[in-house]
Amino acid sequence: MNSIWLVILGVILMIIAYKTYGSYLTKEWGVDNKKATPAHSKKDGIDYMPAKAPVLLGHHFSSIAGAGPIVGPIQAAIFGWVPVMLWILIGGIFFGGVHDYGSIFASIRHGGKSIGQIIGDNMGKKGKKLFSIFAWLTLLLIIAAFTNITANTFVSVPSAATASLLFILLAICFGFFVYRKNVSLGLSTVIGVILLFVSVWLGMKFPLALSKTAWNFILLGYIFVASIAPVWILLQPRDYLSSFLLYALVIGAILGIFVTRPKLQLEPFVGFNVDNTPLFPILFVTVACGAISGFHSLVGSGTTSKQLDKEKDAKLIGYGGMLIECIIAIVAIITAGYISKGELSQLLGDGGPVNVFSNGVGNFMASIGIPDHVGTSFAALAVSAFAMTSLDTSTRLGRFVFQEYFEDFSKDGKKSTLANPFVATGITVLLSGILAFKGWDAVWPLFGSANQLLAALSLMALAVWLGNLGKNNKMFTIPMGFMFAVTLAALIILIKDNIASGQIVLVVFGVLLFILSIVLLIEAINKLSKNKKTSSKA
Repeated sequence: MNSIWLVILGVILMIIAYKTYGSYLTKEWGVDNKKATPAHSKKDGIDYMPAKAPVLLGHHFSSIAGAGPIVGPIQAAIFGWVPVMLWILIGGIFFGGVHDYGSIFASIRHGGKSIGQIIGDNMGKKGKKLFSIFAWLTLLLIIAAFTNITANTFVSVPSAATASLLFILLAICFGFFVYRKNVSLGLSTVIGVILLFVSVWLGMKFPLALSKTAWNFILLGYIFVASIAPVWILLQPRDYLSSFLLYALVIGAILGIFVTRPKLQLEPFVGFNVDNTPLFPILFVTVACGAISGFHSLVGSGTTSKQLDKEKDAKLIGYGGMLIECIIAIVAIITAGYISKGELSQLLGDGGPVNVFSNGVGNFMASIGIPDHVGTSFAALAVSAFAMTSLDTSTRLGRFVFQEYFEDFSKDGKKSTLANPFVATGITVLLSGILAFKGWDAVWPLFGSANQLLAALSLMALAVWLGNLGKNNKMFTIPMGFMFAVTLAALIILIKDNIASGQIVLVVFGVLLFILSIVLLIEAINKLSKNKKTSSKA
């Protein structure tokens, strides 16, 4: 099949969904620009600080994208491109977009609090504590997985490493001039984007080749510093500028697809069981960020909600950001289907999903006059840039969750030592680092299951909240039920596999996540049942 039709279909459906279903959700929830957001009411210049919609979209999109919409769809392509494509479209519109938009909106209506705090307000302290533990364990897996993916990319494409380091310096300068010298955003953006591509050029001229172990340590040190720095100096400007990398990548890849007109070499459907891997539930936990991802709820309720200027910006940033990510996932499945020549398993073994994607995009860009090696390096840089944004955002979120949990143990007005931001960050980075050295391929399957369970729990929190308000919550309860069924089944399979392979640490993680999710699900069902009884009596 000619892949042009997949791109056209995806873009048209996403635009229609944004205009129709996105607007329906806005009306149902009562989104109102007249209400002050926490970015204004709690402004502190560190975590709470209003940002213009394009800047915040850049931060949010860069943080949620990472390597997820690339790695997941390419890995899941072993089942064929049709089931992956269907899950991206249906999942993104009715699962992921609703989940992301709802997480941001619920958070701003709770003073910028995290999903854990929202559960606490609507289900009690027990629910909050259990969810906080679950979310923190999941974040450890996310940090470990993306540390590995970024380090692997830097080793295989050293030019991306140099460009990424220069990019960090550029972002700091951008933040300084915009937020401290009041240089206009428009002028700063033009200069920043030009220097961004200069960084790409310098990276190709002076590639920095280090071992994977060295990069792992450097990245762990970087995320410690980045996650406690004020948002204006690195997080906002770097993520905003990063978004232009991805926009250029997607535009370049799509133009290349229209010129190349590649035919998918993969089978439309391979089978319900491939190499002893069942399509259900594994497909739905492997394709995470391209359809629905629990990590997005932590970003939306962790950093994005604290920077939202107006309530109605949440639709563009939450629902719109998710739909853009779906387009990236579609491009990823096309690259896998084109360059694999039907031998996807071999390609994945040779360089991993990011390598498959980078080479595919390089081929597409070559058709519009960009040298193949330049396109490949640029794609690798874009992926690593987004993986790094996910890395330090995840660490900042891990700090938030850890601090929130131990703030409840404060006595006589004195905060617990574990609620200190440096202590919380240090513990999060240390434990993530231990997991990171196990390799991304060992961590990713468990990360996928934990991440999708986190999505189910976030949908649960949003459903309970709307239920408590007496509002329609079907847009949350239906996806919630499906995601619980998928992810609990996947965890059972992964626990068995890790026991067989002797991965005891991952077995412990899996068992803890399974138990925590079951307890939280029972709590939610009891709460939703009470809401139904109350509403029926009324």
